[in-house]
Amino acid sequence: MLSLPDSLRDAFKEPLGPVTTDPNALLADAADTRIAHDAPDAPLIAVGDVVTYHLREAGRQPDVAVIDGKTEREEVDPEIRESLADAGDRRSVVENPPATLSRETLEALREALEASASETTVIETLGEEDLVALPAIVAAPDGASVVYGQPGEGMVRVAVTPESRAEARELFEALDGDIETAYATLGVDRDAS
Repeated sequence: MLSLPDSLRDAFKEPLGPVTTDPNALLADAADTRIAHDAPDAPLIAVGDVVTYHLREAGRQPDVAVIDGKTEREEVDPEIRESLADAGDRRSVVENPPATLSRETLEALREALEASASETTVIETLGEEDLVALPAIVAAPDGASVVYGQPGEGMVRVAVTPESRAEARELFEALDGDIETAYATLGVDRDAS
């Protein structure tokens, strides 16, 4: 459905939020964001196996986790793979080739966000999950947190606010493909701020 043009690869290397290696501090900040937005049910969304693993080890199962069995293009350690095998109340398996966002990935993300107040979901991508943080920020409610890995540095937490959503939408709309259908698949009004 959408793909990352070569001309934008460098733009996607800059973190969209602060980088940390401390999952406990990250979780405390995520809780503060929910409180600040009076959104106690706002989801915690993790994109990446290692990020999901560290959040679970710190005592918090993400409401939505998107994994692909890899970290920095290499297979994750068996300990991480085994830990994530039983993660989540429900699991979706989707095809998502590298540097793309497939329709089924966007559909699974929408469904997981809709269910996040009552159950946790793991979306297992066959391919790569690197770009999923963008539609997660675009579709998540204010007060949510989207956490993804920054290669070689740590975890990035994006507090979902109108400002961070606008930044994510700008990058999302720069992808090649059918943006209108992508928004519709996510259940997001493109014209809403």
